[in-house]
Amino acid sequence: MSRRISAEKYVEIIKDSIKEYGSDPQNEEQKLARKKIMLLALPVLTFLFSFPVGRYGIAPGELITILLAKILPIPHTWPSTLDTVVFQVRLPRIIAAMLVGAALSTAGAAYQGMFKNPLVSPDILGATAGAAFGAALGIYFNFGIAGIQLSSFVFGLLAVGLAYLVGGRIRHDPMLALVLAGILIGTIFSSSTSLLKFMADPYEKLPAITYWLLGSLSSIAPKDIWFIIGPMILGFGPLYLLRWRLNVLSMGEEEAKALGLETGRLRITVILCSTLVTAAAVSISGMIGFVGLVIPHLTRMIVGPDYKALIPASILLGSAYLVVVDDLARVLTTVEVPLGILTSVIGAPFFIYLILRSKGGWQ
Repeated sequence: MSRRISAEKYVEIIKDSIKEYGSDPQNEEQKLARKKIMLLALPVLTFLFSFPVGRYGIAPGELITILLAKILPIPHTWPSTLDTVVFQVRLPRIIAAMLVGAALSTAGAAYQGMFKNPLVSPDILGATAGAAFGAALGIYFNFGIAGIQLSSFVFGLLAVGLAYLVGGRIRHDPMLALVLAGILIGTIFSSSTSLLKFMADPYEKLPAITYWLLGSLSSIAPKDIWFIIGPMILGFGPLYLLRWRLNVLSMGEEEAKALGLETGRLRITVILCSTLVTAAAVSISGMIGFVGLVIPHLTRMIVGPDYKALIPASILLGSAYLVVVDDLARVLTTVEVPLGILTSVIGAPFFIYLILRSKGGWQ
């Protein structure tokens, strides 16, 4: 007789034990339903309220009319400049902010569960450092916008691939070996980026590399969305479909194997999908920190540690968060503030607050 039990049976056992201690499952489900409604509303509200934000003001009535004119036969009585601002500038930028925020927060949540470490972020395996080097290389050799993005994406994947190959050579502690390999590979690519900055022209290429590394969505165009949409779908899909298995994987290697889970195959899937979305995000936005570290913690405090709710909640909350931060970047000063600076300034104190407020541990 097999000693293995399914993950669904394990969840039922946990629910039965909760009932024994007197909690009200129906009340908890109602609270969770309200939280889900709130999380679903956040991206929609931030999407709509971000259009009027900027130096070129758009009245809410005008905005609604312009958007409806795409699907309804409304007479065109407004300046064509408004169409350009809405559909060529702000719409791609808002969509890009939502995709990047969702990608970084989802990858962070998946990695934190896989490594069982609350300090893990999407750059743990060197994806961000590799993507930064690829972009710096593209700027240094004058690749053009498309070439820079492609170079960034490819080197992001390459960095994680190298980290996985190096970590796989160490058999003693596979998870620790993978983390150490990621740190070392990331250090190599970061040092290579510094070398490129040292050799770059200080009047043109060096400022361009430095500004890209700070992170920004100011130059997003519609074609950039089409560039990342494929990798995003390939990454988000499996993570969403396999999210219940992340619950089992987060319990530990031995427990996951006892429940019949093929941990090696699942770990490769999580790494590949998280790398795809992270590399795609960094290739168009530059280096944006703390999103993949803070948002999963905040989401976990809202919906709990169950990955069946945590992954979709991270997607929703991460997308809304980065849209709000990007809005602040546009209006705080006369010169647009790089996103990487704002996310660090906001994220670090907020992360300290979350740590001090949390009493029951990160899970």
